Amino acid sequence: MSTETKRTIPFIYKLLAGVAVFVAMFIVAMLFGAADTTINDVWLALTSNAHGDKITILREIRLPREMAAIFVGAALAVSGAVMQGMTRNPLADPGLLGLTAGANAALAITMAWMPSVNYFGIMIACFIGAAVGSFMVFSLGAIKKGGFSPLRLVLAGAAVSAFLYAIAEGVGIYFKISKDVSMWTAGGMIGTTWSQLQVIVPVIVLGIIIALLLSRQLTILSLSEEVAVSLGQKTVRIKAILFIVTILLAGASVALVGNMAFIGLMVPHIVRAVVGTDYRFIIPMSAISGATFMLFADTLGRTLNAPFETPVAAIVAMMGLPFFLIIVRKGGKAFS
Repeated sequence: MSTETKRTIPFIYKLLAGVAVFVAMFIVAMLFGAADTTINDVWLALTSNAHGDKITILREIRLPREMAAIFVGAALAVSGAVMQGMTRNPLADPGLLGLTAGANAALAITMAWMPSVNYFGIMIACFIGAAVGSFMVFSLGAIKKGGFSPLRLVLAGAAVSAFLYAIAEGVGIYFKISKDVSMWTAGGMIGTTWSQLQVIVPVIVLGIIIALLLSRQLTILSLSEEVAVSLGQKTVRIKAILFIVTILLAGASVALVGNMAFIGLMVPHIVRAVVGTDYRFIIPMSAISGATFMLFADTLGRTLNAPFETPVAAIVAMMGLPFFLIIVRKGGKAFS
């Protein structure tokens, strides 16, 4: 899309188009699955207290699952956009820079040492793990003189992620909870309940709201550290808040659906091609696009080999890996 086209179409129209696609994808996600349902069943499940086998399946199984897809997709896309803007790294993604691996390891350790912990405790553990994982990656990436180059951070992320995943596997094997950990972290929305959503959704909404409030500062920060300082921005404070936002969003996502890489990488790049480089536009569009993408991936996972499940993480990875390689090949020039 040319720069001229980006300017001629107001952002509000692009946002409305994104919302329309999102609504259409939500309806498709509610309609299709192992159970044969109709538009009328979906309408009754969403708007009435009617009962019936199909309506119960929609209301108690499929709806919470799709709500999880919406909020996790939005959370990962926004956290990816924030990370890319904050680090000026086109390859930044919660799954590639150690956040999800750290949350995964913390979850395994918590399940081993505190088997009776409630869902809120697991979420807190995931936040701590995400913070530790990202701290390890950035520390490793800063060892060599020359700052955080995109390639160095990705290599550090790969090394730290492999180490943390190995810890999670080792804990699972030693404490004989490998099956429980794998079921939790396989990367899917199956088994999501309303009680889990009540704990996780407020955290994700809070993180996205803070990202929106700091979107103007993030835009300036994404251009240059020197420019941000010269304009009087308190860059250390802004970076600290944005870093906490990415930890909240990534940790909440892992606590709800497990590991999910590449969404935070792909969606912000696609959104930038549509709305430009202003994060006041990128953040809201990333949230909507990430939610739409996750609904699409979950629908594919439920329908490709129905009534059996195809792992959503595998579907996302198959789409995300080629995208990642294209960005690497281009060297992230569009964002450097």
